[in-house]
Amino acid sequence: MKDEDWHQNTNLVHAGTARSNNNETSEALFMSSGFIYENAEQAAASFRDETDNFVYSRYGNPTVRMLEERLAKLEGAETCRATGTGMAAVFAALACQLSKGDRVVASRALFGACYAILAKILPGWGIEVVFVNGGKLDEWEYALSVATKVVFLETPSNPLLQIIDLEVVCNLAKKAGANVIVDNVFATPLYQKPLQLGADIVTYSATKHIDGQGRLLAGAVLGNADFMTEQFLPFYRQTGPTISAFNAWIMLKSLETLSVRVERQTQNAASIAATLSAHPKIKQIFYPGLPSHPDYEVACRQMSGAGSIVAFELMGGRENAFAFLNALNLILISNNLGDAKSLITHPTTTTHQNLSEEERAIIGITEGHLRLSAGLEHKDDLNEDILQALKYVS
Repeated sequence: MKDEDWHQNTNLVHAGTARSNNNETSEALFMSSGFIYENAEQAAASFRDETDNFVYSRYGNPTVRMLEERLAKLEGAETCRATGTGMAAVFAALACQLSKGDRVVASRALFGACYAILAKILPGWGIEVVFVNGGKLDEWEYALSVATKVVFLETPSNPLLQIIDLEVVCNLAKKAGANVIVDNVFATPLYQKPLQLGADIVTYSATKHIDGQGRLLAGAVLGNADFMTEQFLPFYRQTGPTISAFNAWIMLKSLETLSVRVERQTQNAASIAATLSAHPKIKQIFYPGLPSHPDYEVACRQMSGAGSIVAFELMGGRENAFAFLNALNLILISNNLGDAKSLITHPTTTTHQNLSEEERAIIGITEGHLRLSAGLEHKDDLNEDILQALKYVS
C-alpha cells in the first residue's frame, strides 16, 4: 500500500515522517539554529537553492519540514509553510502579494485581529479594502465586478459562524483576477477543504484545534507550489515569521490525535446546541449542524462536519451574559478555542473589543452574544453546567 493511498487518519500519524539514521519511533526534534557544509562550494550552492541542504532554521528545519509536509498532505496542498502564530500566517499570506494600489475584497465577519489588518493596516499602505456581507452573493458579485488582487474570508466566521459559499465566491474571484485566501480555523482541515472548492491559499491558527491543548502558538499557510515558492517564500524568509522546531515537534504529536479530539468535540458541540436551542432564555443560536442555521444548506454541501464551536445570544445583553459566565463551574472563561477543555468568551469585550460599536453592529455582534468552544468533557456534564448557569440569567 503506497502512502498516497492512505486515509486521512493514517496521514495524521505518518505523513511527512523523515527518520534520522537512528530510526527513532517518534519524530526527531532538531534544536539547531544553523547547519554546516562539507565545503565552501556546497555552502554557495545551498544559498542558490541548488541543493536540498538546510541552511538556517529561519529558512527551514528538519522538524518543521515534517510538520509542513504532514499538514500539506492533510489539506491536499502542494506546499505548506509553518509560522510562529496564526496571525503571522494571515498577515504573511496577505502582505507577500500586496502593494500600493492593489485592491482587496473581504468578508466583514472576521476575527478581530484579521479585521484590524484589513481595516486599519493595509489601507495605510495605499491598499484599497472593500468589505461585504459574506452571506450575500449579490454583494460579492458587485464587489468582484472590478479587478481585484486578493479575496480574504473566514468560513465559518468568528464568532457567529456565518457560512460562505466557497465555490460561488471563488468563481467570482477568478473572473476578477483575485487569489482567494480562506481562514479555515473553525472548520479544521478535517471538515472543510477550501482548495478543493476553488480557493488558492488556506491559513490556520494551529494554536487552536491542531495543538488543541492550550500549550503553544503556531500557524500555517498552504497553497500551490508556484505561489508558495515565488511569492510567499521570499517574504517568509526575509521577514522571519518562522515557527520554532520545538513548537513544530509538539504540533506533530498533536496531529496524531486531531481527528479523535475534533470528532468528540463536535459531538459535544451538537449536544450543547440542542440543549441551548430548546431553552427559553436563548434569543438566538448559531451552529452549522442545526437546520435553523441561516446557512445550513451551504454548510451541508461544503463541510463534512459541523465543528466544535457554538455561538448564541442571551436575552438581556451584557448583564445577563456576564451573570451566565460567572455562574459556570466547569466551562472556563477564555478567548481561546479548539482546546481539550471547554472554553467560552464574550466577543464584545474580548476578541472583538477593538471594533467600534458601529462595526460590531454591522457584523451583528451584540452584548448578549457568547462563543463556546466544546472540549472533551462528557456532554452530560457540560449540559448540566450550562443549565445551572442559565438559572442566573434573568
